[in-house]
Amino acid sequence: MMTQSDFSAQPTATPKGGRFFISVEKTPIFSYNFLMQKNFDQWNERKKKLNDHADRVFFHEREVWWCALGVNIGFEMDGKSKEYSRPVIVLKKYNHYSFLALPLSTSKTTNKYRIPVGPISGKEAAANLSQVRNIDSKRLIKKIGRIELDKFEEIKKRTSQINFS
Repeated sequence: MMTQSDFSAQPTATPKGGRFFISVEKTPIFSYNFLMQKNFDQWNERKKKLNDHADRVFFHEREVWWCALGVNIGFEMDGKSKEYSRPVIVLKKYNHYSFLALPLSTSKTTNKYRIPVGPISGKEAAANLSQVRNIDSKRLIKKIGRIELDKFEEIKKRTSQINFS
């Protein structure tokens, strides 16, 4: 149960070189590039092609995939590159069509919303627990690997604690 004291620390936003750094009591929470223009039109064209032509792939829980996350609104994690993709962990497979995805980042930011997962495609990565979302399997591009079972169980537990406690 939350009390009034849980809200005593006020977040601060500090602009630095085109980015806002948001922190509470000097603990960084996230940064946001407010100078970046998002190309929603280009992403919408890519998304139409995915919807109409992408094949469904076979996937399983614990796997890490490049996934076309697209261009999103505000502080929702975007994909990168021409494919608007980023790695995700398949956290929960609902059926052949959809799953609960946990996006990964190579950002060095540390806070209670990120958990290190180890190297992914040769770079140290962290799961962003606050960005969990349902994804259609047509967005999956290429399988990268698989998370070890003990690490996966830790990620599921922390995701549940952060989002549902």
